[in-house]
Amino acid sequence: MSVSHLKTVERRLLWLSHWMIHHANHIRPNPDGIKVGGHQASSASMVSIMTALYFSALRPQDRVAVKPHASPVFHAMQYLMGNQTRDKLEAFRGYGGAQSYPSRTKDVDDVDFSTGSVGLGVAMTAFASIMQDYVRAKTWGAAVPEGRMVALVGDAEMDEGNVYECLQEGWKNDLRNCWWIIDYNRQSLDGVVREGLWGRIEKIFDAFGWEVVRLKYGRLQRAAFAEPGGAALRDWIDACPNQLYSALTFQGGKVWRKRLMDDLGDQGEVSALIERRSDDELAALMENLGGNCVDTMAEAFAAIDHDRPTCFLAYTIKGWGTPIAGHKDNHGGLMTKAQMAEWQRHMGVAEGAEWDLFETVPDVPAFRAFLDQVPFFRQGARRHASAPVAVPALAAPKDREISTQMAFGKILDGIARSDGPLAERIITTSPDVTGTTSLGPWVNRRKLFARSPQEDLFRKAQIPSTAKWDFAPDGQHLELGIAEMNLFLALAAAGLSHSLFGERLLPIGTVYDPFVARGHDALNYACYQDARFLIVGTPSGVTLAPEGGAHQSIGTPLVGISQPGLTSFEPAFADELSVIMEWAFEHLQAEEGGSVYLRLSTNPIEQIGPRSDEGFRQGVLDGAYWLRPPGPNCEVVLVYQGTVAPEVIAAAGFLADARRDIGVLAVTSADRLHAQWSSALVERARGGAQQLSPVERLLAGVPRDCALVTALDGHPLALSWLGSVSGHRVIPLGVAAFGQTGTIQDLYRHFRIDRDAIWQAVEQLTPGRRLRSA
Repeated sequence: MSVSHLKTVERRLLWLSHWMIHHANHIRPNPDGIKVGGHQASSASMVSIMTALYFSALRPQDRVAVKPHASPVFHAMQYLMGNQTRDKLEAFRGYGGAQSYPSRTKDVDDVDFSTGSVGLGVAMTAFASIMQDYVRAKTWGAAVPEGRMVALVGDAEMDEGNVYECLQEGWKNDLRNCWWIIDYNRQSLDGVVREGLWGRIEKIFDAFGWEVVRLKYGRLQRAAFAEPGGAALRDWIDACPNQLYSALTFQGGKVWRKRLMDDLGDQGEVSALIERRSDDELAALMENLGGNCVDTMAEAFAAIDHDRPTCFLAYTIKGWGTPIAGHKDNHGGLMTKAQMAEWQRHMGVAEGAEWDLFETVPDVPAFRAFLDQVPFFRQGARRHASAPVAVPALAAPKDREISTQMAFGKILDGIARSDGPLAERIITTSPDVTGTTSLGPWVNRRKLFARSPQEDLFRKAQIPSTAKWDFAPDGQHLELGIAEMNLFLALAAAGLSHSLFGERLLPIGTVYDPFVARGHDALNYACYQDARFLIVGTPSGVTLAPEGGAHQSIGTPLVGISQPGLTSFEPAFADELSVIMEWAFEHLQAEEGGSVYLRLSTNPIEQIGPRSDEGFRQGVLDGAYWLRPPGPNCEVVLVYQGTVAPEVIAAAGFLADARRDIGVLAVTSADRLHAQWSSALVERARGGAQQLSPVERLLAGVPRDCALVTALDGHPLALSWLGSVSGHRVIPLGVAAFGQTGTIQDLYRHFRIDRDAIWQAVEQLTPGRRLRSA
């Protein structure tokens, strides 16, 4: 490692990252007139850390989550290494340009983990490390190189609760090969971090088995401490409040001198230590904290010779090396044009050479040779691929009466018994609801994952139990505590295994459907970076009647429709579910695929019988099919999604004698119907293909004056949009308020999604044609 070359990289990244932001805000045309932003000060505090990490410590198998506000440094680094283009940097935060925050799916450079919603990228590294151990414990993954999962963390991110939830899960799963490097600049968006906070945070890390490495002083400071009087200077630095240190940094060398002499003057040796330095040298000394000293950081990284989780607390100056260093308002602040011009002269960058890669580099050939040998970049792009796993036909359970939740468990158990390629690549996980979401049979057959075997003491003592929970390296279920954020982060990490480690996993997570919302931020994060997984929300809706409103979901059908990268289904029958699951496993692996969400129920309903024709199958996957096709004189179509199917079918049977040619439309995915309809509208507006979408074809034969009565155990908006397709009148039935305890029929009656409410809704269409009571 050449410290001089590291210093050159550091200087280049500092300049390029700040020029990129300045160009976006002050040079590039801005027709909106709104500040573009870009976090110059937050980037500056990370430059030394990222230089030491990427250019001295990392290997190709290591993976990094870069803190969101250091995105400009990341893009500048990739530009320096030839992995990013100038036009992308000139368009930073603009259309088609380098992204505001590192993105696996939007950026062209080599992003390992997307970041943006603070704290999530941090916790993601812990779950990626656990998944790496999971893959390497399997016979088919033993050859995967062991890498470190690294998070570059803003100190304000430590306010995020999901970070601490993750620490607990890491301890339970024997976390290793995980580094968190905290940019401890002690400033956040709204102010300065409170004194003494880190001491308490450090105790938390220690409690969960992490090694904590404090990097408070840089090389210049450590050398000064060794001089006569240095101990007094060190004591002053240690006692200085965060706000005062920041303010003095902004004010500069003359003010530093006055304050230090006021506090430490006339003490002989320490006064001489201060007087030996010019104002600029004194400012450089006081700003030489550990995190702003590239060689200090490189030495700290190189000193780690174990795989225990390690937290580096790197003290930094926010805005280090720039005119706005230390100012309380610098989080979102920018250098003015005048400040940038003066700083450009200070950095020695000639006008017109702002984007030049090697501007100000003293020995370009030697520097190029150094860059060519940096281990992390030598292999080029570090994204892997994994061949698709063949998906066999999945048989539906043959029970005459069964819930979709139970059918899911039986289909998964059938896969477990088959012991084929599909079974061996599935990993399941659940936040302490494994048994109550029908994963029990799978876990009994495939065991729980742990790096070291753990015996089931209940089985050893011959105590009867339905749960045969053996922990072993070849286990295929990761048991989590009650934290839905952890669930979705674990699914995100497992769902990127093919790209991160070159070995494909097919993750399945189960969660109580109402608590999807508790992890929605992490769900969105997982989908944003194109992680592939199957999430099963069950039980759902007010059908979980005795549990009351706290355990009854209302808006989750809308979550499924509105979440990009996630295709949602809500089947009513077991044969529908088997078709959907078979498709889902293929969709998880398809190049243009994504993740899948199943909204299932605990309510056992009578099955229609096995249906296996291609028309049925295609209808299920398109999102809807005619359970009862409408006739030419149809006055009303009943539309349902999910477990209310028996109520709608019963209402249709009752109405058949009084209403001509009544139709029943079975919706399995309002999401798929809406997505394909929207795509067709856009394509036609652009002058493209004039093909009808599946929902348009389904409703094409329904008379315009026919009405649709829609029903589901969820928010009625999930189906009420169907009236917009062909202009039909809609009476939407569903749940739009918090539920209460009771029987299923009590709650169906209360929310008017029972059979009586359905035929009464039909009666409203033509007042005067009274029907006898159902």
